[in-house]
Amino acid sequence: MFGRVLGVTLTQVLRSVALVLLPTSFIALLAWATAGSATGNTGDPLRAALWIWLGAHQIPFSLALPPSNAAGFLSYLPLGALVLPVFAIRNGVKRIIDRLDDDASLIPLARILFAVLYTGIGTLFAYFSATSAVKPVWYLTPVFLLPITLVSAATVGRRLAFGQAIFFSSRVIALIVGVASLVFGTLLLINISTVRDLSLVLEPGIFGGLLLLLLNILYIPNAIVATLGYFSGTGFAIGSGSIVSPWSFHLHSIPAFPLLGALPNGTSHFAILGSLLVILAGALLASWTIALNTRVLIESLLASVIMIAIIAYAGSGALITDAMSAIGVSPWKFTLSVSCELMFGAVLAIYVPRIGRR
Repeated sequence: MFGRVLGVTLTQVLRSVALVLLPTSFIALLAWATAGSATGNTGDPLRAALWIWLGAHQIPFSLALPPSNAAGFLSYLPLGALVLPVFAIRNGVKRIIDRLDDDASLIPLARILFAVLYTGIGTLFAYFSATSAVKPVWYLTPVFLLPITLVSAATVGRRLAFGQAIFFSSRVIALIVGVASLVFGTLLLINISTVRDLSLVLEPGIFGGLLLLLLNILYIPNAIVATLGYFSGTGFAIGSGSIVSPWSFHLHSIPAFPLLGALPNGTSHFAILGSLLVILAGALLASWTIALNTRVLIESLLASVIMIAIIAYAGSGALITDAMSAIGVSPWKFTLSVSCELMFGAVLAIYVPRIGRR
């Protein structure tokens, strides 16, 4: 029985890996063919395809920047790139469930085997694709890959019982992030001329322009997290020692990246009113859960804090050089501010009606 599960799972793991690796190989080969290579080694596009595959799974990179081999680090990776790996994992797990005839006694084992095998292959990719200049941090690969694979696999077929707390908290977080995305899209349209100018500065050409457009699309979730950080009051950074928030504006230099055209030009104290959205979301969470019992409300708030912390960590990182060693929101500040605003809204929803009745 174990041999059957292992055989079916391994086949689908390899299929899921290839489902992401083949498009990345095409992109790497296209970039290599148009931009050329200093060495002319045909192994370069294959290695680059593995790096893109790892980057799509949010695996950080340690870099040695030429010509002086200065140390660099790349951990601010596009969150939008996670869509394809999650789709591939879910598709593979769904096929496993079909092959096992939806046997409830075998599916949990298959999920765990899938996660372990997928993580193992990703760790091998990270270890063997390293060069003297670009080194995926292979020992962190299981830390990122295993949770992503387990969570994605758990959402297929007979779902695990996550409880009411996860249900309500995920709805509230989705509401906040959705409104932040609408705000970011509006700001991008208002500053469309700046976005166009930043695109023209790069002069990417036809193929480079397509790749730049794809990269901008994949980085949109990161920009949405930064927008939420700005309107919640903590702001975000674009480079070491910089801060963009309603209270202060210190910005030295920015990369020529079109999405950055939506940046504000200075401080705007009125933007802090955006925190009312988070407060209202907390009040909405309380109105949904307090009718059940207080325990559900407390569990929902705790689950929300955990989700916020994950979003904060994913929306921050380093971008290659020391000057860009701090990009995105501050994980602890973002988590603290948004969590406190949610809890404040919940407290208001509970006690304001009581005060009114008294």
